[in-house]
Amino acid sequence: MNPAPEPALASSDGRRRRGQDNRAKIVAAMLDIIHAGDLAPSAEQVAQRADVGLRTVFRHFQDMDSLFREMSVVIMGELHAVAETPFRSEDWRERVVELVERRGRAFEEVGPFLRATSLLQRRSKYMDIDHARLVKALREILRQQLPPAVARDQPKLEALDLLLSFEAWSRLRREQGLSPQRAQDTLVAAIRRLID
Repeated sequence: MNPAPEPALASSDGRRRRGQDNRAKIVAAMLDIIHAGDLAPSAEQVAQRADVGLRTVFRHFQDMDSLFREMSVVIMGELHAVAETPFRSEDWRERVVELVERRGRAFEEVGPFLRATSLLQRRSKYMDIDHARLVKALREILRQQLPPAVARDQPKLEALDLLLSFEAWSRLRREQGLSPQRAQDTLVAAIRRLID
């Protein structure tokens, strides 16, 4: 039989657990607010949504930049999960087409956060670095699906990278008003013309 924990140790564990819970609530609140459409919430809004004091927000995050950084980690995790899904097709052309479908689903889910990132990257060195890292990772995933001769065809690689970008997806969805399915069909048609 295990001895009862020391009172000071149990108290310390309880504080640590509450601290972790509060940190998770703060990040979740930030994500909720951005998902609802406010791309640059204030610390006060985050504290209110998380149901914690403003001092608690800054006890866990030294500034809003560090909170944005934590939010970015969550979003990148979601995007990596999509990226690591095995491809259905053996044919490289069909795998590139699959990237449209995969990224479309992911961009629909995390679009508000990626738009917030582009808005905030001018103010946040972390967001700027994370955005550059995401763009590089997405390009590398594309490059891995291409035969060497196609990957070396610089104009073709650049055009494919553009068509598979969040910016292209966002333009079709927001500025051009296409549904997710029509945006996907448009990108697939353009990509097929480029690679067939």
